[in-house]
Amino acid sequence: MQNSKTVQDYIRTIPDFPHDGIMFRDVTTLFADARGFRMAIDQLLHPYAGRPIDKVVGLEARGFILGGAIAHQLSVGFVPIRKEGKLPGKRISQDYTLEYGQATVELHEDAIEPGEKVLLVDDLLATGGTAQAGIKLIERVGGDVVGCAFIIDLPDLGGRGLLERLGMNVHALCEFEGE
Repeated sequence: MQNSKTVQDYIRTIPDFPHDGIMFRDVTTLFADARGFRMAIDQLLHPYAGRPIDKVVGLEARGFILGGAIAHQLSVGFVPIRKEGKLPGKRISQDYTLEYGQATVELHEDAIEPGEKVLLVDDLLATGGTAQAGIKLIERVGGDVVGCAFIIDLPDLGGRGLLERLGMNVHALCEFEGE
């Protein structure tokens, strides 16, 4: 019998987390299922098959899980973009706006060579602030972002539109309404 589940079927929704009124989309249930995880990685890779990609960049923290698996499948290097203060060595920083305040992400300044083709990955696209900060970091070191891949898009929060206005190719496996 063939598995008819979709990636979305493996994602658990937890109401009122981390705040009342928020429907948290938990991808750990997807990651914990071998078929679901394989399906997600294969589907995230599909639009980029045959395209030149030199590095996969994952946004902290769930983007590390996806990015490592995708980089392995593509036989390319993986580069983490981390929260401020987590990377040793020389790094560059980028501030971005959160729902309540600001945050900073960092990239090793020598992690990406000028002209390298980069695929940016994360689990969730909401407002697009973190992804935009990641794109700015990649571009500042001379990388060329060829695509942004996410498991979940929350279209009501406008992140896809923000990234597309930056000229990015955005790929998401599923959508959920609301926050």
